[in-house]
Amino acid sequence: MQRLKSRAQFQAVLAGATVARTAHFALHRCALDLASSAQPLFASDDVWLGAMVPKRWARRAVTRNAIKRQIYSVGAASGAALPRAAHVVRLRAGFDRKEFVSASSDKLKAAVRAELQQLLARAARAPAPAAAPSSSP
Repeated sequence: MQRLKSRAQFQAVLAGATVARTAHFALHRCALDLASSAQPLFASDDVWLGAMVPKRWARRAVTRNAIKRQIYSVGAASGAALPRAAHVVRLRAGFDRKEFVSASSDKLKAAVRAELQQLLARAARAPAPAAAPSSSP
């Protein structure tokens, strides 16, 4: 499993379809188009994964980093179930600070992990994206 690193990679995936949603997360996916240009965004035909945890939904850096670690950990564990495409897991709602008082508690990590497993299971059942047709005559 490869990690998304550049802004262009994230933008390309976010322009793709949303294939699964849970209460707090959304999973975006786009097909890998390795032959489209001289320098493709995705260098290898593998499962690519990126994490977006906006400050709007997780104010503390400790919480954002804990959620990102959970995303990459669960993604690596279920990477074989995901189709060969680029994926971005995006936090789309905040976790209740009254329920999860600590910025990085075991209770928060367990809740995030359970929801991510549910999200990736839904995404594995979603149809794999078709590669974009080439425009060569």
